[in-house]
Amino acid sequence: MLTCYRSPGESQQCCGPPAGRRQLQVNLSQDRLSRGKVVHRVIELRKAIQEFLEQKGSPFATKFTDKEWLARLCYLADIFAELNSGNLQLQGRNTTIIDAHYTVAAFLGKLRLWIRRLEKGVIAQFPTVDEFIEENSHDTGSLLQTINKEMSDHLKGLETSMHHYFPESDQETASLQWIIHPFSVPDEAIHDDDFPAKEEWITMRANEALKIEFQNQNADCFWISRLADSPTLSKRALKWMSEKDLSSSMSGVACVLSGKEVAQDVRNQLKQDVDNLKNEFPGFAPGLAIVQVGGREDSNVYIRMKVKAAEEIGIRAQHIKFPRTITQSQLVQEVKKLNNDPNIHGMIVQVPLDADTEIDSDLVLDTISPNKDVDGLTTASAGRLSHGMLQGGFLPCTPNGCMELIRRSGAKIQGANAVVLGRSKIVGTPMAELLKWHHATVTTCHSRTTDLPSVVRSADILVVGIGRPEMVKGSWVKPRAVVIDCGINSIPDATKKSGSRLVGDVDYAEVSKVASVITPVPGGVGPMTVAMLMKNTVISAQEAAKRMRAAEWKIRYLTLEPLEKVPSDIEVARAQTPKDVGEVADEIGLLENEVDLYGKKKAKVSLSVLQRLAHQKNGKYVVVAGMTPTPLGEGKSTTTIGLTQALGAHLKKNVFACVRQPSQGPTFGIKGGAAGGGYSQVIPMDEFNLHLTGDIHAITAANNLLAAQIDARMFHEATQTDQALYGRLVPKVKGVRKFSPIQINRLKKLGIVETDPDKLTPEEVTKFVRLNIDPTTITWQRVMDTNDRFLRKITIGQSPTEKDKTRECQFDITVASEIMAILALTTSLADMRERLGKMVVASDTSGNPVTAEDLGASGALTVLMKDAIKPNLMQTLEGTPVFVHAGPFANIAHGNSSIIADKIALKLVGEDGMVVTEAGFGADIGMEKFFNIKCRYSGLVPNVVVLVATIRALKMHGGGPTVTAGVPLPAEYVQENLGLVESGFSNLRKQIENSKMFGIPVVVAINSFATDTEGELNLVKKLAVGAGAADAVICSHWANGGAGAVGLAEAVVKAASQPSDFKFLYDLKLPVEEKIRTIACRIYGADDIEIQPEAQTQIDRYKKQGFNDLPICMAKTHLSLTSDPSKKGAPTGFTIPVRDVRASVGAGFLYPLVGTRESENGAGSGARVPPPRPPTLVRHLHWLRRLTHKMMELSYVIQMSTMPGLPTRPCIYDIDLDLETEEVQGLF
Repeated sequence: MLTCYRSPGESQQCCGPPAGRRQLQVNLSQDRLSRGKVVHRVIELRKAIQEFLEQKGSPFATKFTDKEWLARLCYLADIFAELNSGNLQLQGRNTTIIDAHYTVAAFLGKLRLWIRRLEKGVIAQFPTVDEFIEENSHDTGSLLQTINKEMSDHLKGLETSMHHYFPESDQETASLQWIIHPFSVPDEAIHDDDFPAKEEWITMRANEALKIEFQNQNADCFWISRLADSPTLSKRALKWMSEKDLSSSMSGVACVLSGKEVAQDVRNQLKQDVDNLKNEFPGFAPGLAIVQVGGREDSNVYIRMKVKAAEEIGIRAQHIKFPRTITQSQLVQEVKKLNNDPNIHGMIVQVPLDADTEIDSDLVLDTISPNKDVDGLTTASAGRLSHGMLQGGFLPCTPNGCMELIRRSGAKIQGANAVVLGRSKIVGTPMAELLKWHHATVTTCHSRTTDLPSVVRSADILVVGIGRPEMVKGSWVKPRAVVIDCGINSIPDATKKSGSRLVGDVDYAEVSKVASVITPVPGGVGPMTVAMLMKNTVISAQEAAKRMRAAEWKIRYLTLEPLEKVPSDIEVARAQTPKDVGEVADEIGLLENEVDLYGKKKAKVSLSVLQRLAHQKNGKYVVVAGMTPTPLGEGKSTTTIGLTQALGAHLKKNVFACVRQPSQGPTFGIKGGAAGGGYSQVIPMDEFNLHLTGDIHAITAANNLLAAQIDARMFHEATQTDQALYGRLVPKVKGVRKFSPIQINRLKKLGIVETDPDKLTPEEVTKFVRLNIDPTTITWQRVMDTNDRFLRKITIGQSPTEKDKTRECQFDITVASEIMAILALTTSLADMRERLGKMVVASDTSGNPVTAEDLGASGALTVLMKDAIKPNLMQTLEGTPVFVHAGPFANIAHGNSSIIADKIALKLVGEDGMVVTEAGFGADIGMEKFFNIKCRYSGLVPNVVVLVATIRALKMHGGGPTVTAGVPLPAEYVQENLGLVESGFSNLRKQIENSKMFGIPVVVAINSFATDTEGELNLVKKLAVGAGAADAVICSHWANGGAGAVGLAEAVVKAASQPSDFKFLYDLKLPVEEKIRTIACRIYGADDIEIQPEAQTQIDRYKKQGFNDLPICMAKTHLSLTSDPSKKGAPTGFTIPVRDVRASVGAGFLYPLVGTRESENGAGSGARVPPPRPPTLVRHLHWLRRLTHKMMELSYVIQMSTMPGLPTRPCIYDIDLDLETEEVQGLF
């Protein structure tokens, strides 16, 4: 908004009578009016006098009070005085307008005499103006007649004189009338040919507020202020005013460019922008961090202004104040934390830094991430500006605010001579760069510039930020220049209560008489600086929102050139050059601080992505399952990767694959790698299949730490008294006992209210120190990620230092650990901490569960797992992103990759993207657990099931010969046999029915091989669609990569757009037995289940312990729908035997062991089944071995042990993880 002042510091109404007597005494003879205002005043004056004469016979009180009439006449008298005095500047020359009409002076004299007598109280004797005039008529014979005659004549003469100086043919055209009198000129006076915007004209004239605004502004100021809402009208008006030299600046009055009002306009728009963001993303708000060191009062004032402005707009501002004692390195670390905070979109460091020690402010500023540098003051931002990179970064706030003011002034920047007085890094230098890149010819000056006034005088646009009060004088400024004053200085002023006042670097009183536009101080550039800071913050938030919308990724896909004879998987993988994983991360919208690189080809992704994208809608969720497989596998992993490559590289969809991490055991055993195969692989496949980022090793360490603590705790309880245990579990530190937080949790579990260790009763001490673990109930085994059959049963505790506390147990493979299942099912760091604490490792002698929390280990386990919880980012052969995370078994666990990986991927791909994940084994196992376990805990709803089938699996289920890994396929599998295919389709039909049972569309992927015939493939396609599949597509992704799965990808996209009615198979509240029965009968096709006594005992125990409501994870053979792997197809009339039931309470499920099959790699009942008693001779040999062993033990005692043991109170009681900061606590 522009406001035109008549004289420095005082505003004067331009038309209509002022409201009171005092306002009339403004010395209008100093006023310098535009020609338009003169014409306007003359018209108003004649109208007023005529109105006066028409009502001369009536008491004026009927319309106005006497005082109001006198005020009006006084106002008119001053106008005549001004006109008569010759002080009106018209087109650059002083002109006496009424030099031929001297009789007006007599009228003015009488009028002023009248006013003086009123001031002395004479008005009380003359209640009406008529009576007053009649009383004084002897002074002029008849004052009333004089007014009637002379004033009318003089006004006509004045009008004639005005037209003499402003010929109608030159300027008083209809086109100019609407500029000068936009609210009084009639519509019919406007000709269509001359008029630019009829609609804008009508809208503007209907606005009463604008009428008042026009009365308080010069014409050019008014039209500049209308640029935003009446652009066509305003631009034409300003153009004509410029062409006709009608700018108010020609009459020596500078338009005051109010930064407050422009800033308010900017803020209003920003508030609307923020409201739009919040409507699109509920709960989302731009975040601004204001970092302050110390407590300088001037900084406090600026910060309060910024916080207040942010709150008005809807920005969430945080004032982060550090003490003066903070060091440079500490401050840098705090800034880095804010860089990593997804809720902070902008950050500023308030300078100067008020610190006790020297801090390099430039270093601190340069620590700010470029995408959060909303102050635009880092070296990176300065470099971008110097290179003319005005997009994609942030412009410095003060210079950017100045540019906005210059634009609002209507000044033409391109080609203008611009002078910037001052060269500071905050204002002068960036201001010069901005003007330069907006095509002005720029001169940068400073206090040492030679002949400074002369250089400044060349400026069409002058920006001053030199830091010297009122340095720039009126004589320095070119007439009609636009002057932007960035200075703010305090100078002494005895008239002010504070003893000082604020001024700029420009002498406002002088320069305002020369410039066309000037900014005041205060209220000019200052508010604009804050407004531009807010604008940059909102822009940053909008960019964050844009990433949340997840438009189509700009991915550099990798080209595949498949060979006709497909080489080995490792040869295919090595023939492709993968992108650096940092490039992949950037392509999919991950921020730098969200990615931890592990070399160049793999990385971990922070869970903070979920927080940043919390308002992003999820993409489509696709699960790849399969028919009951042959021992060779049917290619679910290959299909998952091939489908992903097709969706991304060929259909250009945002797509993520989420797959399990393979165990090293099978990799070095019989199965080999699990990265897909052929031209549908994850690369680098060697890194994928081996250590990757060490997640499985972390699980091994955590699992075995807990196993060690179990045996150590039993050992210490067996060899110490209650008091000795208590003294070690809660030792005195500097004479004071204190429970650790995890011990406080145990007290709560035991119902012990007292938290002072010295006040527990002996009974409470006993309850606290004794876990009383029953060794026969221990289910927690040690693990390693290697297939080693000789560790399937071992005896531990044979060292003499363990005092004959031996126990038979076993090693499991690492991926069989419950910690792996927890990793796959957890939803956050806090959730993982809770689940790890809930893990039941044994029962006590009273039958109560003993947990990792009871053992004091859950915090330490979380610390070991804090990096493993982050998904691993890799890529496919065609450059699409892949998350590799978690690899639980699909028998004793649920066999799916992690929930966290799926959730992050679904956010990253956006609403129109797709996430493809895999369920282990056949659909009856992996898919059922995916729905009933994984989806329960994740809350995610799948959109499509892709069911993988092969001709060889169909033939096997149709009665074909046995398929054995490592043995060539029999002839039936490499020759066309439609009968076997059709007969074996019963299994695929059942799996289609199983999939549809959950209310999800099914697409069958027919994974073709070279030996398959067209007739066989088409038969399967026909049968699958007939069985209820949404589509069935023949695929060749193993041989052709993504190109071989384009048809499948298109079918999946189509199916994902269909409505689904997802539902779980069973209610968790059902008894354990009923949930098992539901799965067996509905999914496997069994008639019933048979629960053996040992299994029933376990079920009863778990119910008593409160675990009835956990979902069920059936541990069953994957080679058949029954418990007998030799039964193929879709058998009926069978019973499922349940021989045992175990609990993974931390993971959150019960797993029944079906049939007589032990879990993979010895993870079965283990020590629970006692071995048969050996013959007598064998027993004697055992006795000799033990004797020999005892002798070795005797030698061992005097030797140094290479295996330390855990003490009674290991440090795990103190070690934990801060779930907010992810900092490890308790290490010392």
